[in-house]
Amino acid sequence: MGRTIIVSPLSQPVLLFDGDCGLCHACVRFLLRQDKTGRLRFAALQSPIVQTFLREQGLPTEDFETLVFVPDWGQRTTGGYLLRTEGVLAACAVAGGRAGWLAKLSIVPRRWRDAAYRSVGRSRFRLFGIYRRRPLEDPEWEQRFIDGWK
Repeated sequence: MGRTIIVSPLSQPVLLFDGDCGLCHACVRFLLRQDKTGRLRFAALQSPIVQTFLREQGLPTEDFETLVFVPDWGQRTTGGYLLRTEGVLAACAVAGGRAGWLAKLSIVPRRWRDAAYRSVGRSRFRLFGIYRRRPLEDPEWEQRFIDGWK
């Protein structure tokens, strides 16, 4: 495994994901493999710290239909987050590697991207199931979760 550079999670970009979703966990693991510099952090939408953030931002705290990307977790109280494909593409850009290439999908109109995102989101549990906890490929990745939810 590549060497990971660990930086304080307070000033890092954080991707908030549905901790019960198999597809979301597959995306997180893909991003972990691509992010060789270790910049991107992760947190489950169900975790207490994220629930507080969601309430402060007026976002749903129970219906997790989207990933939320927070560009600077240290500045989260002042707003600044991206939803759906905007958030996914921003996380891909931060991760780099093959994920960075996916960020180029931003040329597709957001309306079209988000329509496809919502369609997959509605059937994600049927298609990908509920996440079943399993060890991470690289134990160092555990430090990349700001809430301990893996």
